[in-house]
Amino acid sequence: MAAGAPVVPTARSGYEGDVSTSSDADPAVMWFRRDLRLADNPALVSASEAGPVLPLFVLDPALWGPSGVSRRWYLTESLRSLDASLRRRRTSLSVVRGKPERQVVLAAQAVDATRVFVAEDFGPYGRERDERVEEALDAAGIELVRVGSPYAVAPGTVVNGSGKNYQVFTPFSRAWADIGWEEPCAAPTGGSWLELDSTVEIPTVDLPDGLEPPAAGEAAAAQRWADFVDADVTDYDDERDRPDHDRTSRMSTHLKYGEIHPRTILADLAGSGGKGRTTYRTEIAWREFYADVLFRRPDSARDYYKPEFARMSYASPGDDFDAWREGRTGFPIVDAGMRQLAASGWMHNRLRMITASFLVKDLHVEWQHGARHFLGLLADGDLASNNHGWQWVAGSGTDASPYFRIFNPTTQGKKFDPRGDYIRRWVPELADVADPHDPSPDDRDRVDYPHPLVDHKAERQEALDRYAEIKQ
Repeated sequence: MAAGAPVVPTARSGYEGDVSTSSDADPAVMWFRRDLRLADNPALVSASEAGPVLPLFVLDPALWGPSGVSRRWYLTESLRSLDASLRRRRTSLSVVRGKPERQVVLAAQAVDATRVFVAEDFGPYGRERDERVEEALDAAGIELVRVGSPYAVAPGTVVNGSGKNYQVFTPFSRAWADIGWEEPCAAPTGGSWLELDSTVEIPTVDLPDGLEPPAAGEAAAAQRWADFVDADVTDYDDERDRPDHDRTSRMSTHLKYGEIHPRTILADLAGSGGKGRTTYRTEIAWREFYADVLFRRPDSARDYYKPEFARMSYASPGDDFDAWREGRTGFPIVDAGMRQLAASGWMHNRLRMITASFLVKDLHVEWQHGARHFLGLLADGDLASNNHGWQWVAGSGTDASPYFRIFNPTTQGKKFDPRGDYIRRWVPELADVADPHDPSPDDRDRVDYPHPLVDHKAERQEALDRYAEIKQ
């Protein structure tokens, strides 16, 4: 459908269930964004209670354009899953393309909706977009109703005794837990649905050979989470830093697209004690902390959270940057991580830290270049978590520890991949060398693996010297 083309509604009755609407109830629009699920979706429940519901998704060029192939593929597969769930309820997802401030208004007018329901967006673009949409809807006599958010505790909620935001994670996480969250809500099972006759097809995205993102959709998220809780959450505290064992939850992509709500996860974690469950709750808190930081400091998505780091001397991205992106730095654990990213659209969190530290501290390239590369490839690319994770590694973010945290890639590899299984998987040319963490020069030449791009000890000191210059 061309931008601005008319949309025509058709109504279809749902089956009887928990949600009832009066005969004179007003139609409503449920505008899905980062909540591509039916269960535990307060905005959808509210829309269903209001009247007949039009399930709507807008393909926004401002978001589609910058997305890498992994995110585009994952989004489209998640939309197909959501559409399949709706079809089991005798309706479908209406998909339109164009600027939301125009398309949402057109869709709402087409079904005579008086309200458009959304889960509130707290990201820089999402907030600005929703203000534009709200203004356009208001001019048409339609209300934008925000219900819930993609977080257990909405950004901006957690404050200290003085009413100010926390700038350090640990006190934030305590206050976050003290506030708590609502129990998950069930999916609506009744009411009636509306569709648009004129829509666009969900795009088909072709993946490069070998790229295998995780399965998408609400059902896949629920199954993945159930499997993790049954098999791996107990040992999560011990296993989460071991890329060779691959026993992390892999829930980050499902959370990114809202195929499962963190409140659902937290409810399951509350079932019993154990350090693994406690540690996993802390990981959810980190996600919500970074969302809170970005909400309060939207400039930190691209600029330094600590402005003094902008004065540091940095290297321009060149051949060394290309070698880092392509996984041929000569440091096996770094190369393994970068190759996993390129091949799967995902990277183990310990490797995200190791590879980021190498780019910023060993190659002295500004964090923004690495963050942008990650967002281009990660299926779970989340602006707040990704960019503030990079700032944490760069030393310019919220972390209380200063710049001198510098990962030694060789010792990190030996500690977290002791037998070299992870390296051998992603850097197969090192499969039969004596020491996959630090191959000898002869072994490197024999298997055609690069010699180290830099001297880590020397570059570590260089990083500290550059830091000292801006602290004087």
